[in-house]
Amino acid sequence: MAGLFGFLDFTKEGPGIKKDGPKKKALFVFFETYFRNFWRFILINLVYCCLSLPLVTNGMAAAGLTNVTRNIARDKHSFGLSDFFETIRKNLKQSIIVGVINVIVTAVLAFSLYSYYNSYIGMEEFNLFYLVGLSMSMLFTVLFLIMQFYIYTLMITFDFSTKALYINSFKFVFVNLWRNLLCGILLLATYGVYVGVFIASLYVAEGLYVFAVLLIEGVIAILTLPAFQFLMIQFFTFGSIKKYIIDPYYAEHPDADIEKRRNLGLDVPEDDDEYDDMSWE
Repeated sequence: MAGLFGFLDFTKEGPGIKKDGPKKKALFVFFETYFRNFWRFILINLVYCCLSLPLVTNGMAAAGLTNVTRNIARDKHSFGLSDFFETIRKNLKQSIIVGVINVIVTAVLAFSLYSYYNSYIGMEEFNLFYLVGLSMSMLFTVLFLIMQFYIYTLMITFDFSTKALYINSFKFVFVNLWRNLLCGILLLATYGVYVGVFIASLYVAEGLYVFAVLLIEGVIAILTLPAFQFLMIQFFTFGSIKKYIIDPYYAEHPDADIEKRRNLGLDVPEDDDEYDDMSWE
């Protein structure tokens, strides 16, 4: 399993989620987890945003934050920044490649949307070509954005080639479709709250206070939003990854990678403790 999937070799122990423990709705578990780690996230969010400023290093930052939020979502201990940078070190080449690919694809999709939209609204007569072009550009954009939910988790969890990362991420768009859509809607609602508070603040502020509002709102977004969205994605997606990739492999190799499985909160044959994935499934 280690040679095939390449789990990161974590050595941290954690309590896991007991099957006979009290059951909580996933939404409550998510907010409880986020606010329990709120102060830890602040520093990691700041480092993530600074590392993301050069677009080519965005993939590195995303890989690091994905590891931290994956461990925390699985109720496993995380050392925060040390785990963040250790993940970058172990996935340096692939995270840079993926980051560059994502920047290029995003630029192409943005240009397509802009071009087709302007052409469509500017035409005097109905033109099917521009309508189809705009519709396809919107569809590809949505698909590509949802693929981002999976690419970095697959990268840090398995030994996949870059091509396999994108192929499997594309498959998970449809395998976990309704959860992906719900996650996307909740993320859009979250962004809406930030934007709404920002706009409302501008209406209240006057003169030089507008700059202060811009600064404060920007700092708040930087210090709170990245880990919030990455953690939410983990809650909605890891269950499907476990169900369709991890579980089938361990069903055929029940004695493989015991310690690494325990570090991800997965079932181990010699341990009587069972884990419940209710929050993700």
